[in-house]
Amino acid sequence: MATLFVGSSATAWCSSGICVGCCGSGIRPPRPRRIILVRHGQSEGNVDESAYTRIADPRISLTEAGIGEAEECGRNVRRMIEGDGAHDWSVYFYVSPYKRTRQTLQHLARSFDRRRIAGMREEPRLREQDFGNFQDREKMRVEKAMRMLYGRFFYRFPNGESAADVYDRITGFRETLKSDIDVGRFQPPGRRNPNMNLVLVSHGLTLRVFLMRWYKWTVDQYERLNNLGNGRMIVMEKGFGGRYTLLLHHTEKELRQFGLTDEMLIDQEWQKHAKIGELNYDCPMMNSFFTHFDDECSIT
Repeated sequence: MATLFVGSSATAWCSSGICVGCCGSGIRPPRPRRIILVRHGQSEGNVDESAYTRIADPRISLTEAGIGEAEECGRNVRRMIEGDGAHDWSVYFYVSPYKRTRQTLQHLARSFDRRRIAGMREEPRLREQDFGNFQDREKMRVEKAMRMLYGRFFYRFPNGESAADVYDRITGFRETLKSDIDVGRFQPPGRRNPNMNLVLVSHGLTLRVFLMRWYKWTVDQYERLNNLGNGRMIVMEKGFGGRYTLLLHHTEKELRQFGLTDEMLIDQEWQKHAKIGELNYDCPMMNSFFTHFDDECSIT
């Protein structure tokens, strides 16, 4: 029996999946069907970078186009969920505290009746990468050029963050999210079912880092990823063994356009069928990282 400590509480699971700890029901809650990552709609800063010189980044608003993108995204999310044919589905939202993400959620959620919304949580760890308070437009152009030379993951903006810093706080959030999933925190006892959908409304870089952390992608793989469009989503869907994969909702072509390599796609195919707790012992990255193997993976 393993023990998972969450704050001062402990939840223990036996091999049969029976919960003997703090969730109270005695049965491990079903995992959500999906984790849906949504980038905020078009913002004032997306169309006019000078906005960052006079408006604090957390207070940047959506444009009218961004409001439309958020509403369209909400309709797309609802259509996707309704396509399952389940009558008891619901959604739970995690949202960055920035104004543009909160506005995105407000407009996205117009597509959902109150009874479908299990709840929401403002989550500061989902915030945008910190670029260093008010931004000087010309200095920021130089800094972004320097980032490309230094490396997109490790370059830290003066008085701000690097993507590596974002990775550290996203690691903490991921553990919170996994704990919430394990104890069914967003599904009250008596209302638990496998048709829960989690929606994370955040920022482009933050969501790419979240995927990097979840799937254990390398720095090089992260730096090959493209940004999500405003108001767009990427969907992690529960596979046949209970793990989350991108290859159920998305096509291989779509994921290649996002930046996934052959190795990453092979792993996503494995995620589609693997069980919770299993390890991919045939990790495809080993063959490209270690260059002293021949085609049969023996030492040359």
